Amino acid sequence: MRALVRRLAASTRDDRGVALVVVIGIGMLMLVLVATALTVAVSGLNRTDTDQDYNGALDAAYAGVAEYQSRLAMDTSYYTYGNKDAPFSKATGSTYLTLPTGTAANPAFGATASGTWATVPGSSPVASFRYEVDSSKYSSTGVVRIRSTGRVGNVTRSVVAELKQSGFIDFLYFTDYEVQDPELTGRTDCAKHIWEGRPSSCQSIQFANGDVIDGPLHSNDTLTICGARFKGKVTTSNYKTPVFVKPSNCTPSFEVAPYAPEPHPEITMPTTNTEMKKETRNDLPAEVPLPGCLYTGPTVITFTSDGKMNIKSPWTRKTRIAAVAANSTEPAECGLPGSGAGRLGSPEGATVNVLPANVIYVQNVPTVSGDPNLPTSSATPSGFSCVNSNGGWTLGSGNARTQFPAVDEDVITGASPYGCRSGDVFVKGTFKGAMTVAAENYIYITGDLTYSDAAKDILGLVGNGAVWIWNPMKTTTVQTGWSWWPTYSTETRPLLADNARTVHAAILSVAHTFQVQNYDQGTVSRGTLTVKGSIAQAFRGPVGQSGGSGYLKDYKYDTRFAYMAPPKFLSPVSSSYGVSQYAGVDAAFDAKGAPR
Repeated sequence: MRALVRRLAASTRDDRGVALVVVIGIGMLMLVLVATALTVAVSGLNRTDTDQDYNGALDAAYAGVAEYQSRLAMDTSYYTYGNKDAPFSKATGSTYLTLPTGTAANPAFGATASGTWATVPGSSPVASFRYEVDSSKYSSTGVVRIRSTGRVGNVTRSVVAELKQSGFIDFLYFTDYEVQDPELTGRTDCAKHIWEGRPSSCQSIQFANGDVIDGPLHSNDTLTICGARFKGKVTTSNYKTPVFVKPSNCTPSFEVAPYAPEPHPEITMPTTNTEMKKETRNDLPAEVPLPGCLYTGPTVITFTSDGKMNIKSPWTRKTRIAAVAANSTEPAECGLPGSGAGRLGSPEGATVNVLPANVIYVQNVPTVSGDPNLPTSSATPSGFSCVNSNGGWTLGSGNARTQFPAVDEDVITGASPYGCRSGDVFVKGTFKGAMTVAAENYIYITGDLTYSDAAKDILGLVGNGAVWIWNPMKTTTVQTGWSWWPTYSTETRPLLADNARTVHAAILSVAHTFQVQNYDQGTVSRGTLTVKGSIAQAFRGPVGQSGGSGYLKDYKYDTRFAYMAPPKFLSPVSSSYGVSQYAGVDAAFDAKGAPR
């Protein structure tokens, strides 16, 4: 630049005017460049601040999700709290939310321009968040959603998170004790984990050669493995060495993927499933906005692929109950009680639609005065009879007769397996819909139980007692030897002609076991028991034995259970909520707190 000025100054006198103009122009250009550079620098500083606020607001939104998770961990019923007038809650129909009060008040439930925000502890600059709750699908899927909005400076950002309670259906196969149910063996001293000092005479049930477990598996006990194939993560609450046992007489190899059994915290079973009965109350609108159906005594349910179910339940009087017995009802959607044609107590039963996103509970015949289902007399219902010392029963006659035990069935696992006043449910068919069936006593799966649409249908089975794969057997006398010198022997054979059995469901036996009835009878294999879903039980239930009787296992995990559950399915005593899905959405509020 200086050289250019000197050259211009050396020009002739006539050119000096032109040179002066050029010098002034160049000076002006330099001023413009300097001003532009300053403007860009300042703008960059502003943009940097804005970017920090933008990222910080998203972090604050995630902090809101984490804070809500911690509240659910301390109080699993916290999903019932929220601001029902918040835009997200109102739009999703979460009209039963209530705001916690007093010392439990939560500033994150603010939903207006004048409403409160919760502060992210230790944040600088100060970051805050608020969240809105959608609990409208909790009872049907086990999922609660929140929309969390974070704020830093003048910037807000929102995310939607789905939170699912951890539970038994996180596993394809869950067992508390790796021994057979003491109710069946009489060995009450075996109801201990190995690491708690279980007697060595208590025989652990093993995963055997040919078994396939295609999904995550957990046991609170020590696993015994010989020849099985595991295709998912395997965990145990045994923190001592060894974490699993291979029997000394085991020669087959086994595959465990992605790695060998590893320790995992103990998952505690509830003592009973009777809390599910509350879901049939019609007088608790805040807690039970959509009641299910209650049935009493032995109840037979057959599902059909058109979304209907046929129900036979002769002891049932009221299908929705209230604390004041007179307020109990018998709505048509549950089937009408009584022995008339098309009613619950008739030989043909009542055919109704599958309950949408709801629960059926089958209870024992009550004996307490004032219960709305207490029988009016000591007589059995019309057309229903208790028939033998095993507690069996019949309904109807001739070709329309339903009975347990079956005709010719004489080998029966357990004591009084078919109590004629017990809360047992007998279920089979092709299921369409979303529902859970729970029983105060046993659940019998009496045939294939499959989905009409495996991508949409979802079924839960929760027995307080055992969940049985029905396998009736008959012992016959067989003549052997020569005709002129005959000898005789007994032979046990299955009564059911079908061999393989398929079940699609989330299965839970709260206090007992999932087991094949008469798994140890006869010498002929029944084929393969295929379960697509989840199995959880207090005690390990055998389904076959190496001699050839019973079934081989083919268990596959229903991966949908990782982010949803059957309606109103039972959860462990203590559990946490994990985020199953995140989604970024438009900011729900502006920086002043007004909804957008």
